[in-house]
This record gives sequence, C-alpha cells and structure tokens, in this order.
Amino acid sequence: MTHGKLLIKGGRIIDPVNRRDEIGDVLLEGGKVARVGGTITEAAARTIDARGLIVCPGLIDIHVHFREPGDENAETIASGSAAAVAGGFTSVACMPNTTPAIDDEAGVEFVRHQAKVAGLCNVYPIGAVTKDRQGEMLAEMGQMVRAGAVGFSDDGKGVASTNVMFRALQYVLMFDKPILQHCEDPDMARGGVMNGGATATRLGLPGINTIAEELMIQRDLTLVYQTRARYHVCHVSTARSVELIRKAKAAGLPVTAEVCPHHLLLTEEACATYDTNTKMNPPLRTRDDVKACLQGVADGTLDCLVTDHAPHGTQQKELEFLDAPFGIIGLECALPLYIKALVHPGIIDWPKLIDRLTAGPAKVLSLDRGTLSVGAEADVTLIDPGANWTIDVTRFESKSRNCPFQGWQVSGRAVTTIVKGDIKYQLQADA
Repeated sequence: MTHGKLLIKGGRIIDPVNRRDEIGDVLLEGGKVARVGGTITEAAARTIDARGLIVCPGLIDIHVHFREPGDENAETIASGSAAAVAGGFTSVACMPNTTPAIDDEAGVEFVRHQAKVAGLCNVYPIGAVTKDRQGEMLAEMGQMVRAGAVGFSDDGKGVASTNVMFRALQYVLMFDKPILQHCEDPDMARGGVMNGGATATRLGLPGINTIAEELMIQRDLTLVYQTRARYHVCHVSTARSVELIRKAKAAGLPVTAEVCPHHLLLTEEACATYDTNTKMNPPLRTRDDVKACLQGVADGTLDCLVTDHAPHGTQQKELEFLDAPFGIIGLECALPLYIKALVHPGIIDWPKLIDRLTAGPAKVLSLDRGTLSVGAEADVTLIDPGANWTIDVTRFESKSRNCPFQGWQVSGRAVTTIVKGDIKYQLQADA
C-alpha cells in the first residue's frame, strides 16, 4: 500500500499526548492521521480488524546502533530497519559510533540516504560530539544539523574532558539540540568487563564500579546548570544515577534520561555463566539498582525506554568474556520485555508504557512523532497484549544474534507496524 485510506477498526486507542484511552476506530489517509475515535464508517482501501488489540502511536527508539558504515556484517541500516518494524518501532535514532564515525555532514546524509533506500522506518541520525569520537575537537555540529542530525553523542564512550564537554554544551545551545551522554569516567572504568563488586571478584573478572557512571553524571549536571543546554543521560543503570537525575529535574534543569530492558530485568548474577551475551556497557548491576531504575520509570525520572540495540557478529561474541565486545540486540523483543518488567508487576499501566515508548522519546529529540493527533504523521503500531510467544533469535530480522533473552517465554507483541500510512510489517500466523 502507498498512502491510500487505511481504516483500523475497534481497537483500544492509547494516545498519551491527547490523554486518549478508549475503544474506537482510526482512519489514516494520505500518510496522515485523518480521524480518531468513535465509529468510522468511511470506505477505505483496506480495513484492519483491531478488536482485542492496542492501537497506539508508532514506537520510537532513540538509541540504536546500525553499524553502517564499517561493520555491515553485524548490521546494516536496512537490516536494522527491518528489525525495528518487526518490533513495532516506526522511528529510531542511530548512534554515530560507526567506522568512520558519523561526525560530518556527509556522514549524516549517508545515514538518511540508506534509510530512504531501505524504505521501512524513520531513521534519524545522531552526530558525534567530537571529531572521530576522540573527545578532543568538537565536530561540525552546525553542518550536521543542517544535514538532519537530531542530537549529538560520542556513545560508546563519554566525553571525558570537562572543557570539551562544557564547550559542546555551549555550542548546541545555538541549535536547540540535546547531547546524549554515555556516562562513564574512563579512568574508573578502564579494563572492567562487568559490574564491580563481590560478584566480579568471585568470578575473577575486572569490574566497573558504579562510581564511573555517577561521577560523569554529577560533573555534567554542574555544566548543565551553568549552560542550561539540553542534556540526556543514556542507558541509566545505577540507583545513585537515578537519584542524581531526579534531583536535577526537581531543580528545573533541562535533563532527560533513558533506560534499557536488560537493566530492568537482569542483574550482575547473569554473568556467572560467562555468557558473553550478558556483557554490556553499562554492565548489569545489582538488584537494588534494578529496583531504583524501575522506580525511576514509574515516577517519570526516566523519560523513555530504549534498546541500545548493539549488534555483533557471532565470531566476536564467541570470544572469551574478557575479550568479547560489549552489547546486545533488542529491537525485536524489547516490547514484551518492557511489558514483563513494568506492566505485569503493576509498576506502570499501558498508557504510561506507551508514553515512555512514544511521546517521551519524541520529546527528547524534538521529533514530530509520537501522537495520533489528527494531521500527525500516520505512524501507528498495533499490539496484541495477550500474545504468548517464545523469543527465538534465529528468526530475528537483525543480522546478529547476540541476545541474552533467547528462549524466554513472553507475552505482548507488535502485530502490525504502519509508517506514514503504509503497512511495513505484519506478523505472520506461524511466527
């Protein structure tokens, strides 16, 4: 289909921006949301029976790694986009730690071109803060904004120099774009492969103390207080980090933050088998850290839910724990994992979950997405909240298989993903 009329009948419409949670119909026309709510009888080129399904704005993930250019054997923008729509995500934002790094206008344009060729989901480039992500010289942010960059990050490593970070925050004020910081003091984290503490000592593995994350957040918040620039904390993982962000928000600082499903469902004990699919950065932490992150989602301290989708080839992840790369994939199983972590235990309800997966991330990057308002882009996700299934990485659209949730029994699944009024994914009956 290409921008014809599409009528979605009888679903539970959840649109947090408009405080809508009701049974009704949604009409999409010309790539836009045409009508929402009530019974719509208008003839359409295609009708979807959404009874028993949740109809919500297209899910948005503002933290993914699609590895192109440079590591196309692990993922490409096309394969990553296919994974995104299979997981219900209509929009993603790509981190710039590619080879070469996305640190100039040409790099941003390349990402946008490859996304257009793939023709699946909206892919927003995030540019590097510093040239080649080396933390020394600021990248050409103005040129990247002109090319379509929606924010800046040296993700994979934090900007260690206080002076460079201060100048970066001053610079982005001109463009009203956020800096998305990988918060980790390199001196504190150097050589570590899992959470620092008794478990790491027992396993004989070098640890990364929680202080590494908290020190950089604390430093950066001081700089944000001075500059008032928009600042986003990537993949929060510690209890103290949540508290620092909570206090910064209470003080009125322009700070936002995100969390990943693995930091809500797994602890450092998962590393006890030396499975490299449990090696990630920031590392899996303690049960108390998990509880604090869950509370941070519940009270709004953590604005959005992301995947930090980080594909690696099988050979890389088959190395010993010390030598294997950090990172796991997550786009195709994130939704049920968040349902398991947050909705089923009653920590948040469905409207709040949808908010953290749509309006929240859209606000962080100032994206014109995340709502079913009339006239909005027709990005829609249909979710079967009762679908019971088993996570099987061999059936993923991603080119990589590095996922610690293989074999998990979960419920809830995206069954249809619509981007700009066109159906980009529909779950097959045998899936």
